[in-house]
Amino acid sequence: MRVSDAFKNRKAFISFITCGDPTLDVTEELLVTMDQGGVDLIELGIPFSDPTAEGPVIQGANIRALSNGVTTDKIFDMVAGVRPKISVPLVFMTYANVVFSYGIEQFAKKCAEIGVNGIILPDIPFEEKHEFSDAFESCGLDFISLIAPTSEDRIERIAGEAKGFVYCVSSLGVTGTRSDITTDISAMVDRVKTASNVPAAVGFGISTPEQAAKIAKCADGIIIGSAIVKIIGKYGKDAKPHVLEFVKSIRAAIDNI
Repeated sequence: MRVSDAFKNRKAFISFITCGDPTLDVTEELLVTMDQGGVDLIELGIPFSDPTAEGPVIQGANIRALSNGVTTDKIFDMVAGVRPKISVPLVFMTYANVVFSYGIEQFAKKCAEIGVNGIILPDIPFEEKHEFSDAFESCGLDFISLIAPTSEDRIERIAGEAKGFVYCVSSLGVTGTRSDITTDISAMVDRVKTASNVPAAVGFGISTPEQAAKIAKCADGIIIGSAIVKIIGKYGKDAKPHVLEFVKSIRAAIDNI
């Protein structure tokens, strides 16, 4: 299975969840639920004490998970157990310090062992990525690159080396739901497509079926994290039916454009 499989047959719906919020058992249930609800790829957040790209919703989820004693090894064990039940690609999203402290090569090998297909490290500048990307790519994993509205003249360079998909950041600032996304997403995606055949997915701020449908018209996929994490934060161990309902609403919206 490859990350690119998520984009094969339709507009990709990529979801995000923080592992261990509220517990790893609930995370496991929710992974299966999101798969059944129609997502095409799942980002698994490994909690970190200083998640610089995250807004208050995902920061809160990180704090809850860490306070519950979640560790990287426990997350690896959970993913290894649930992987046979999941039909879509899985990608870890975390921070350089988590990977570096574990050992870059050791972390990459473990990902490959348990069936993870890629990694996103939002705090690694493009110019410094090879310290990490080489190890992951040698293990058959895609190192996902991010492009922001401020990337400007770097967009073509980043897209030209991209693997799996290009993560197009819709808005400046941190993750979180937004009432309005003002970035010219279409222009950003066009520049990515000119430089690369790798799919372009847009995230940061998408929280409603209407927003998802609007963005999916010009992108190959949409990424939703904070809106899902917010539901989990509200309902805790009882979040499953609420997450399923939300996921199905997004799936229907982007399938009907």
